Amino acid sequence: MILAGDVGGTKTNLALYRREDRGLLRSRMPTDRSVEHTGLDPILREFLSGGDTVERACMGVAGPVENGRCRLTNLDWEVDEASLRRTLGVREAYLLNDLQATASSLPFLQESDRAMLQEGKADPRGNLAVLAAGTGLGEGFLVGAAAGYIPLASEGGHVDFAPRDEREMRLHAFLRAKHGRVSVERVLSGPGLYDVYRFLREEEGMAEEPGIAAEVAGREPQRAIVRHGLAGGPGACAETLRSFCSLYGAEAGNLALQYLATGGVFLGGGIAPAILPALRRGEFVSAFLDKGRMRSLLSRVPVVVILDPAAPLLGAAAYAAAGGVLARPPGSRS
Repeated sequence: MILAGDVGGTKTNLALYRREDRGLLRSRMPTDRSVEHTGLDPILREFLSGGDTVERACMGVAGPVENGRCRLTNLDWEVDEASLRRTLGVREAYLLNDLQATASSLPFLQESDRAMLQEGKADPRGNLAVLAAGTGLGEGFLVGAAAGYIPLASEGGHVDFAPRDEREMRLHAFLRAKHGRVSVERVLSGPGLYDVYRFLREEEGMAEEPGIAAEVAGREPQRAIVRHGLAGGPGACAETLRSFCSLYGAEAGNLALQYLATGGVFLGGGIAPAILPALRRGEFVSAFLDKGRMRSLLSRVPVVVILDPAAPLLGAAAYAAAGGVLARPPGSRS
């Protein structure tokens, strides 16, 4: 039995997988709020209190992993492989960046787990990249090799935000006054979505109906922005979503060029599925393709939204089962 984990600043998901001829089959997938615990070990002990026997484990964690150790970026936890082995009583325990785990799931996603934004024409041996906006922004990729794929980690979500026009320059100045340095995560994340809205309202003077403005000022501003933004109209919520989709497309295009992801770019995290109708309206793909002389190359890159919220768990389990190099599934295509 393989224990897989997806450990983030907001929640921690665990699942058990067993290997069968048709692939990895999942059982038991509880969710814990990370902030309600002092660390990962108590969650693991509670999960295994039912008596399940684990042979190997892999945890995807939201932060950089160095020498088998990670301090989470948005949560005051430290996790390391040695502690995992002791707690679980296993010889093999892997610690991955969470986007490295999500990237490991890409060759094994079913068609029903995908929503296409651009069909493209995938290179079956090309690299694949994943970009995931949620609590923060994560990036990861798979390098195509003769034996299959090698998943590699990245902290690309923390590179500098590069404005593309005058309004985005004003957005950069607004965010710099609030945060100091402005990374792309400051824009492409749940908190970033709210900051784009605040910028449009406070700096650009964009109107909003009083009832909607009051709802956005409540306890769940991002949910309110998405709900009203998807409804369209002239208000700040709709413009926030249009701007966010354009920014998301631009960064996805950057990712495709940086990693030469001719096998496809995949959008993970919780935001992309929630705003899928907006992503399909045109701003995303237009910004994705807007790379000058590289437009023709990018027009051939498939762009896909991952619909399965358990993809990071599947990827962690696949990584543990394979020991790091992921074989291409029979008959699979990128």
